[in-house]
Amino acid sequence: MTIPPRPPLLNLLFVLNPVSGDIDKATLEQTITDYCTERGRTANFHHTTGHNDLGNLRAKLTARDYDAVFAAGGDGTVSLVAEALLGQTTPLGILPLGSGNGLSKDLAIPQDIQEALHLIWQGQERVIDTLQVGGRFSAHLADLGFNALVVERFDQGDTRGPGAYIRIATQEYLNYQPASYRIETDLETWEGAAFMVTIANANTFGSNVVINPDGNLDDGQFEICVIEPFPGVAAPSVLYRLYNGEFDESNYTRRFCCRRASVSVPGAQEVLVQIDGEPQTLPSPVQIEINPQSLRVLVPALDKEKQAS
Repeated sequence: MTIPPRPPLLNLLFVLNPVSGDIDKATLEQTITDYCTERGRTANFHHTTGHNDLGNLRAKLTARDYDAVFAAGGDGTVSLVAEALLGQTTPLGILPLGSGNGLSKDLAIPQDIQEALHLIWQGQERVIDTLQVGGRFSAHLADLGFNALVVERFDQGDTRGPGAYIRIATQEYLNYQPASYRIETDLETWEGAAFMVTIANANTFGSNVVINPDGNLDDGQFEICVIEPFPGVAAPSVLYRLYNGEFDESNYTRRFCCRRASVSVPGAQEVLVQIDGEPQTLPSPVQIEINPQSLRVLVPALDKEKQAS
């Protein structure tokens, strides 16, 4: 849902993750400051440290009002800022600096930093849904199974970027053993083996895999997307369909649409889950709920005319 324009965004906070991406943060701060100064805006900065980041950011937002808060980092930084703004009237802006940048891609936010900065004076607000996954906040996608394992290995490594993710995924695929799952939604129940189970509030992973082609960020529901075990000879076909928005065309996929659900691995007390790019170990079953219309975000305007600053 889009909402009418508000007054110009003049006082802005930029939340920077000092370890995301390969861009020099001092140069980035100067670029942001210059852009804002030239257009009569004030740029303020807050750096994450890895220690009590959510509490520290909430304290900063309580101490002073900002017209918008921009997450300058990867999916984890975006999720952090989104959680801090949950239910607030202050919109979230995104400067994509991570390895995946999944939510920004689903919102059609430019992946070039300078173009993304244009949203300060050319964007519009959209109100989207968010999720609670095992008691944790999620703005985009969460999953169990293969991708969660790859994300955990990627998080533990020293190398970033798509190449490192592909290398780890290839290594893990060779010996990966799918688990059995039980999925209970407000509409139906399913049990069976799965290669991975994705809890999708959106459409696309940062790797450009389209896991949920018809997903909508503001429809008051989410999808559970299951990839069932497949033989090695079918892997190229499965991958091709995932990259081309043909999830439902495979013999090894299924989707469930719901507002509430639980996902469990029978016999397991804990399961590995990746939430917005961050690996977590959560109690099983994992309870999932939708938070309808709970987050305001800045997105490109629908028309091509630039909004007046």
